[in-house]
Amino acid sequence: QVQLVESGGGLVQTGDSLRLSCTYSGRTFSTVAMGWFRQAPGKEREFVATISASDSRTYYGDFVKGRFTISRDNTKNTVYLQMNSLKPEDTAVYFCAARTNIYPNRDAASYAYWGQGTQVTVSS
Repeated sequence: QVQLVESGGGLVQTGDSLRLSCTYSGRTFSTVAMGWFRQAPGKEREFVATISASDSRTYYGDFVKGRFTISRDNTKNTVYLQMNSLKPEDTAVYFCAARTNIYPNRDAASYAYWGQGTQVTVSS
C-alpha cells in the first residue's frame, strides 16, 4: 500500500519561503512520477508542479512563474516543493500525489495516490 506524508506547511508572511516535503512508502519510488497540487477554500484543486521518476523533468503551473521548484531525492523516497516569494494567493492546502508510471502529468485524475495535505497560509 502506497502512503504519502507531507510536511513543511505553516504560516508565513508575504515574500517568505517554505519547503514542503513528501515522503513516499510502499513501492519503488524511483519508478513513479510525482506531483504537487493545491486547493484553496471554495476553489478547485489546482496543478502546481510535477516531476518525472528518474530524469527529473519538471513542469509547472502557469501561476508559478519561477517562484517554485519541485525536486526529488530517490535515495530518501522524498519529493520537495521549494516555494519562494510567497503571496497571499498561494494560501491553500498543498497535496503531494504519486502516479504509477514514470511520466509526469498535470492532470490530477492521472494520480493514483494522494497525501493528506499540508496547510500553507501566507499573510499580507
